[in-house]
Amino acid sequence: MRPVPIAAPPAKPDPAGTLMHNEAGEAPEAAARFLARNSATIARLAARLRRDPPPFIVTCARGSSDHAATYGKYLFETKTGITVASAAPSIASLYRAPLEAKGALCLAISQSGRSPDLLATAAAYKAGGALVVAMVNDEESPLAACADEVLPLCAGPERSIAATKSYITTLVAQAALAAAWASDAALQERLAALPDALSRAFALRWGAAIPPLVGARDLFVLGRGYGYAVALEAALKFKETCGLHAEAFSAAEVRHGPMAIVRRGFPVLGFASSDASGDDVRDAAALFAERGAVTLLADAGGKGVLPALACDPVLEPILQIQSFYRMVNALAIARGNDPDAPPHLRKVTETR
Repeated sequence: MRPVPIAAPPAKPDPAGTLMHNEAGEAPEAAARFLARNSATIARLAARLRRDPPPFIVTCARGSSDHAATYGKYLFETKTGITVASAAPSIASLYRAPLEAKGALCLAISQSGRSPDLLATAAAYKAGGALVVAMVNDEESPLAACADEVLPLCAGPERSIAATKSYITTLVAQAALAAAWASDAALQERLAALPDALSRAFALRWGAAIPPLVGARDLFVLGRGYGYAVALEAALKFKETCGLHAEAFSAAEVRHGPMAIVRRGFPVLGFASSDASGDDVRDAAALFAERGAVTLLADAGGKGVLPALACDPVLEPILQIQSFYRMVNALAIARGNDPDAPPHLRKVTETR
């Protein structure tokens, strides 16, 4: 009896052939388009906000856009001193409660601009007296129509389920508005150079992260300050593209209980900036390493196993998430997943 030949497993797709890889690679051009298209609007809006500062800022977003809004919280509070809070959309959409927001600034952030709960929230804040500024990729969307001011994200079509370039342009949008509002000429100058830096960040190789993560079931993702927002975004991308359970924590918060579950071999990814917030991420990563964890540090200070570009600490997380997108796309392929079409997910999620 002849032995039955065993067919070789099918070759895995080329990671560079996915929509996610290619759309993330378009982020530098998208950032440049955003800055060119919106410079006059941002200057006018910043002058208005300096002349009549809002008593508070509220952000209205879901998913990756809400992670981007977390970046905005750190930005606007450090650059303007004005308190930023995240809106709970169900207050307006489910409970239909009126909102008092006279003179406030509402930043409504969305790729599609179509989710009913975000629309209800933006409308409620507008009715309550807030200035509503929409940061939205679809400038023909209902959210854009509702807003007082629109900053089109200019990311272009995004067909992969996983948002990449639209997330990055949302970070750029907030950095540009904060820099103009605070009259921070140094940050504005560095923003002008950001598209080129994004291209260099996308070329960095994070292949060292793939072997310890290809068979992982759980991991922690750490950040702090401006970098906390990209830790949140990275944890989401691990879940949706790789089917990998990931939790994001502030490098301070992770010490308050969560670190108790870390065992030998448990993977921990950290995003460290070159400022004091990065020192805390580096310290937490070292503490986990002492306990036997596999620590993967992207460090703008140059001390990590994953290469990262140094820049203004405000902008370093944007460059790090750009490098991350290339790696997580390749990791999804290595784990046998399709990063462009994760199970059970749709590109536009409409919640009420």
